[in-house]
Formats: sequence, structure tokens, C-alpha cells
Amino acid sequence: MPDLPQLPAPDSMATALRERLAGAFPYPFGQVDWVEQTGSTNADLLARARARSNGADSAKAGAKPWLLGAHLQQTGRGRAGRAWQNRPGAALMFSCAFDTPLAAASLPVLSPLAGLAACEALRAVAGLGGDGLRVKWPNDVQWGDAKLAGILVETTRNLAARPASHTVVIGMGMNLCDADRLSSELGRDIADWTATRCLAPMSDIVHAVALAWQAALDEVARNGFEAFVERFRRLDALAGRHIRVLDRGAVLHHGIAAGADAHGRLLIRTDAGDIPVSVGEISVRAT
Repeated sequence: MPDLPQLPAPDSMATALRERLAGAFPYPFGQVDWVEQTGSTNADLLARARARSNGADSAKAGAKPWLLGAHLQQTGRGRAGRAWQNRPGAALMFSCAFDTPLAAASLPVLSPLAGLAACEALRAVAGLGGDGLRVKWPNDVQWGDAKLAGILVETTRNLAARPASHTVVIGMGMNLCDADRLSSELGRDIADWTATRCLAPMSDIVHAVALAWQAALDEVARNGFEAFVERFRRLDALAGRHIRVLDRGAVLHHGIAAGADAHGRLLIRTDAGDIPVSVGEISVRAT
């Protein structure tokens, strides 16, 4: 049985990350914090960003990017407002806030972008042990067919910027252990980081993912998601599989997953042609 990943004390985690992210090029992180517990790291950073935008930032945080992590999130959220299942020490949970010049019409690319960048970063940290890591559109990181990490992307207007832009907050929760228990409780396959047999420090993982998000945001602002289509294809967990797109249990579309297009939309191959999908729950059909 592989060794269980260990989260350092919050102060130690914060110190290790500040030492590396404060000097990150070309965007040093202006604030890096790690706390024992909070409600939601995404909500905390969104509130801070809105306060900054409205000129009411009492925290006096440095310039973005910001990073906030917690050993426990009491009201952590996943996509569609679902609660994030966690207990102290069992998950790696953190959020980053970045400014982006993307127009509102381009913001939907951020979800698949964040999932792809995180998956690539985790594979790099895990080395050969990360070969089983894939991204399931839009932004789940999987180990085989089992969910390892969930990502939540939220945006708010940055009115303080000239010209006005957006702040994007990207949060990730990754299971460190408890895969068997979670699989039983949730009734679906769940993975944890022990599957990779990677013993890298937790700060290495956070550092790699945070920088990958920043680099991806810079690239997509310059060249659009078209620059990521081939990268997404290489790690696509759904490619070639029979899938259904669901909305509140109703089937909207079904067909063969055919990758992502230049707008970050999932393509579904049907008898009538390829259908681009922007939202919906994806269910893989048994064959």
C-alpha cells in the first residue's frame, strides 16, 4: 500500500509557497495564505476581488495573482453548487485569483482551460506515475475513469482595471486519500493521489498547478483556446466514447465524444453531424 500523502501545518505550507510564488515570473503572487479552515477559498477570494474592485479592500493584499488554501472547507463547492466532500487532511484544496483581459464572450473557455492546465501540471509532478491522469470535459481530473480532482471556475468584473477586465478565481479540490470510502458513499468511482505513488511535497503540487493556470491564462489571452485543442485531445478522457449530455436528468444529446473545439466546447459526433456543447452533465454510456 502506498504511503499516505501528508499535508504540512498551514503555516509551513504558506511559508513554502510564499518563498516560491513571491518570485514567480512574470507575475509574482501578491498574497499567498494557507489556513486551517474556512468556508470556501473560492468565495473568500471572490469577496476580496470584489472589495478591491469597489475600492473597499481592507486586507491590503498585494497585486494579483493571489492564492488561498485551507485544510478544511466548511462550505466548499463544486460545479452546479454541489457541496465538496472533505475532511481535514484528506484533500488538497486551494484557489487562485488572476486578472484576465478576456472578453465576457470568451470566459466559457476558462473551465476546460483550467482542467487541462491542472491535469498537465499534476502529470508533470507525478512523473511516470501520472500516466493515468486524464481530463474529463469540462474540468474534472480523472485517474482512469475515477474522479481525482474537481475544479470550480468563477469570474467577477474587475472595475478597478483600466480598461475594465475580469478576475477569474479557480479552485481545485483533490482527494489525497479515502478513495474507497468516497466511492462507497457516492456510488461512483473516486480516485485519490495515492494511485500515482507520487511522494512529492504538497507544496510542489500547489506551486505547479498555480503556475500552470497562470501560464494557460496568458496563452489563451494571446491565442485563444485554439492553441489548446491538440493538448486537450492528448489527455481527453472522453475521446471516442459513447456519452450522454444531461440537464437535470433529461438527455439533451448523445453520441461519440470528439474532443473540444476552438471555443472550448465539447464536440459530440452524431448521425446529423458534430454538435458543440457548452454546458451539461456528461455521462459515459456503458458499452
